[in-house]
Amino acid sequence: MNTLAYPLFRTTEMAALAAWPQIGCGDKNNIDDLAVRAMRDALNQIEMRGRVVIGEGEIDCAPMLYIGEPVGKGSGPQIDIAVDPIEGTRMVAMGQNNALAVMACAPGGTLLHAPDMYMKKIVVGKKAKGVINLALSLADNLRAVAGALDKPLDRLRMVTLDKPRHQDAIAQATRLGVKVFALPDGDVAASVMTCLLENQYDVMYSIGGAPEGVISACAVKALGGEMQVELMDFCQAKGETPANRQIADSERRRCKEMGVEINRIYSLDEVVKSDAVLFSATGVTGGDILQGVREEGTVVRTQTLLINGIERTCNIIDSLHHH
Repeated sequence: MNTLAYPLFRTTEMAALAAWPQIGCGDKNNIDDLAVRAMRDALNQIEMRGRVVIGEGEIDCAPMLYIGEPVGKGSGPQIDIAVDPIEGTRMVAMGQNNALAVMACAPGGTLLHAPDMYMKKIVVGKKAKGVINLALSLADNLRAVAGALDKPLDRLRMVTLDKPRHQDAIAQATRLGVKVFALPDGDVAASVMTCLLENQYDVMYSIGGAPEGVISACAVKALGGEMQVELMDFCQAKGETPANRQIADSERRRCKEMGVEINRIYSLDEVVKSDAVLFSATGVTGGDILQGVREEGTVVRTQTLLINGIERTCNIIDSLHHH
């Protein structure tokens, strides 16, 4: 796995560089397409037998980096890969902060293999390990985390996403006096900040994408934090309509085929069964963890966070790319 660290961070760099010229263009689909193509091309240059276990969607909806797609040169170690070529395509399209090109990998058969669907997630840093439980209410979890950190509730900081589906969670937290930080997008960044910068956020709670959840889980595990997740169907996340029900029924069929369960709580060790994980995130737009891609004279500068669960290290890598 260690030999893949450099190729992995180069892969997220390539995706970020592909998306960078389109910052502010308003077309998130074009941004995603550019990043997907760049990431796939880079992955196929690596000596590995890789498999995308969770990514851009099913083969009929995603022509590249689809769930189950083999990547790599076809020789070398067997690797499970979770990808999100751009976490925050809308943020790139609108020129907003905290967009990342992200992916994670682990030995074959060790990452959760699930459809691209909604997932409920709760994350805490190492100081609050052992107290979270998604089977309980958010309010009960916040009280437990506050107790573990020996903090009054009005000093606890929760990060989530500014989405309509989180209005109830935000209301629950604010009624307790908890300080809530609602980001436009980006629960991978929020999860990493909760574990890497524990003085910034104490708990991350969101209902977001399953690929982002598996990628986040790799980082959380390497950083010594804790996470629980629960797959949710489309109606549970977005509301009951005939169109949503059709999507939800399809998701339930795919989960059965893939051997995963909706509304079952998965522990961190069930999502990521190995400590030998690699996580890479390259900033596309500037943010709280990483600087975005920027042009400086005749060079373009990128910044990447590489988390290595094998060595228990975090590296922030500045790269200069000559035109």
